Amino acid sequence: MSRAFVQHQGIAAPLADAGVLYGNVNTDAIIPSREMRQVSKTSLAEGLFANWRYQSPDSRQPNAAFVLNQTPFSQATILLAGENFGCGSSREQAVWALAEFGFRAIIAASFGAIFHRNCLANGLLPVSLPLPSVERIAEWVLKNPTKNCPFIDLQRQELLAADERIAFDTPAAARERLLEGLDHIELTLKQRQEIDAFEAKHFERQPWLVLD
Repeated sequence: MSRAFVQHQGIAAPLADAGVLYGNVNTDAIIPSREMRQVSKTSLAEGLFANWRYQSPDSRQPNAAFVLNQTPFSQATILLAGENFGCGSSREQAVWALAEFGFRAIIAASFGAIFHRNCLANGLLPVSLPLPSVERIAEWVLKNPTKNCPFIDLQRQELLAADERIAFDTPAAARERLLEGLDHIELTLKQRQEIDAFEAKHFERQPWLVLD
């Protein structure tokens, strides 16, 4: 899994048009299917938001109007969006592409349910806040993007931005995995001693199950 997430502060990029945060951004917008050429967690960042980042589907010429092609947002590690971010298909590549690009957290009014679970499983923190709160953060960020950087404290489950201290909720089990930087397998292996003891006793009782 990615490195542990305890606290993070970074440049935030608002996905917005004329000051209105994008809502209902589906996973095909996050990474179009044509950009998924292999089953891998790598080599996906280039395809992130490809329909918006580039001038045409067949071009890699940057679209200057898109926020991630603008300074300093090209270095953003926090994404701001409206309601229902990550809706649509269950493709996990959407989360992998965001993480590979460098995002550590997404602050949105709400998330697609499967996308939200995929984020938590892959070390990307989804922070759900009321839409007016996300809009205030976006306005504050745009006043001075390099100075006005949200600070996220997962240990306290607090977000500091726009002169506000805002509480957010993360499921307890997922929060612990993120704080320790563990995926589900690594979390299971924390019980390795108990697993080994169980297997030893199990095969002692039923030795015919042991494969040479």
